[in-house]
Amino acid sequence: MVENLQARIAELKRERNAVILAHYYCNPEVQAVADFLGDSLALSIKAQSVDADVILFAGVNFMAETAKVLCPDKKVLIPRPDAGCSLAESCDAADFARFKAQYPDHKVVSYVNTTVGVKALTDICCTSSNALQVVESLPAEQPIIFAPDRNLGAYIQKLTGRKNMVLWDGACLVHEAFSLEGLKALKAAHPAAKVVVHPECKAEVVAEADFAGSTAAILSYCEASEAEEFIVVTEAGILAEMEKRMPMKKFIPAPAVDKKSCCNECLEMKKVTLENIITTLENLSPEVVIDEKTRKAAERAILNMVEIK
Repeated sequence: MVENLQARIAELKRERNAVILAHYYCNPEVQAVADFLGDSLALSIKAQSVDADVILFAGVNFMAETAKVLCPDKKVLIPRPDAGCSLAESCDAADFARFKAQYPDHKVVSYVNTTVGVKALTDICCTSSNALQVVESLPAEQPIIFAPDRNLGAYIQKLTGRKNMVLWDGACLVHEAFSLEGLKALKAAHPAAKVVVHPECKAEVVAEADFAGSTAAILSYCEASEAEEFIVVTEAGILAEMEKRMPMKKFIPAPAVDKKSCCNECLEMKKVTLENIITTLENLSPEVVIDEKTRKAAERAILNMVEIK
């Protein structure tokens, strides 16, 4: 059955001159049909260079928006436009505009996990990998609004020692729900294991890490490390890619507060299936549409980040 669905997707990609971008947090069978697998911004940047008329983004809605911002001349599809992100949704663009107005002298640094409307209000975007570099690219005396993730913002504020950062009060519900007590118990049971954590987690969880970084950075760290065991404190979808790349290493998912044995899962990411990928490619819909004024403003914020060396 899965093989038949995969064969149909391959056929449709040829017919539509389409590529599929899939995030690490999607289901393994969705990852398997992707032309490119990665984290959201890396995928969107990759999309700029592909020779395709159609981009299907297997992920949540802000990711497909970002691809459209960077690839305005391509048709960008999203199988489930209702697949949202708790972090992006914690920062409504209208509310953020009012918040921003209270701090007219501040530069806005926004995580890519935001809606296109918030990106359009942003001076420089960042990722969890380059947030430190982006903040440090601004003069030390420059006050900053950091949005939307309070945990990532507080982590960067701690690293830089900046007192003039105002944090928007948003969070990823998936990453916030990891159990500190459960993580400590796993560390005690696996003393040789390295702990890898996404900085969207709470500060006390990040403090337990041997390495904190984005999904792509976590993968690179595990590949380069001589350790044979890793305790993984991020969304469970990344485990499939870890096990594929590093079959001789052991990856132990950290528990959430309300679970005893498994990593947290983003159910929104799991809404994308082989079946709705087929339907989307057949119909060339749902398509991401962004008005040009908003798109250009959001693009400026992303390109400002890319230009930082």
